[in-house]
Amino acid sequence: MATRTPLFRRPVVRALLAVGVGLAVVALALFQPWKLVVDERVAEALPTAAPAAPAPPEAAAEPIVLARGELVAHEHESSGSVLVLELPDGSRVLRLEDLDTSNGPDLQVWITDAPVIAGRDGWHVFDDGRHVDLGDLKGNIGSSNYPLPPEVDLAQLSSVSIWCQRFAVSFAAATLEPVAS
Repeated sequence: MATRTPLFRRPVVRALLAVGVGLAVVALALFQPWKLVVDERVAEALPTAAPAAPAPPEAAAEPIVLARGELVAHEHESSGSVLVLELPDGSRVLRLEDLDTSNGPDLQVWITDAPVIAGRDGWHVFDDGRHVDLGDLKGNIGSSNYPLPPEVDLAQLSSVSIWCQRFAVSFAAATLEPVAS
C-alpha cells in the first residue's frame, strides 16, 4: 500500500499558498482597507503670523478671507468648508474647516484649475489640468491648514480637491469664490 504525502507537504500546494499570501500582502498594502474604519481627527487653530517687527496700528491683526467654498462629495460622502486666508505677514493659507470625509490611502490636498462637477462626472477631472499639491491630508475629520506657495494665482487655480493619488479619484472638491473686501 502506497503512502500519501500530506496535502501541505506537496510542492504545488506550498507554492500556491506562498503566492496567495504574497497577493494578500500586496492587496493590503495597496488598498489599506483599515483606513475605511479608522478616522484621523485634526483640530488645527486658525493660523496667525508672528510679525518680525512691530506692526503699524492700521495693519490687520486677523487673517483676511480671500476666497471660500463648500465641499461637494465625489467618491465618498464629504462635507466642510474651504477658506483661503491672507495672514498679517502677507502669506496665504488654505484652510479646511469642519471637514468630514472618509479616510483613504494617499490623500492629498490640491488646488487646481479644473471645474468642480457634482456627482460621478467630477471624480476624475482634477489631474487633467494644472494643480499644485499642498501636501498630505492631515486628517479626514476636523480643521487643518495648508500653506499656499506665493506663486499660486487664485484667478487661475480656483478649485480645491481632496485627491486620492493611489486611485486617481477626487473624494470631494470645492469651487473657490472670491470674497469682496
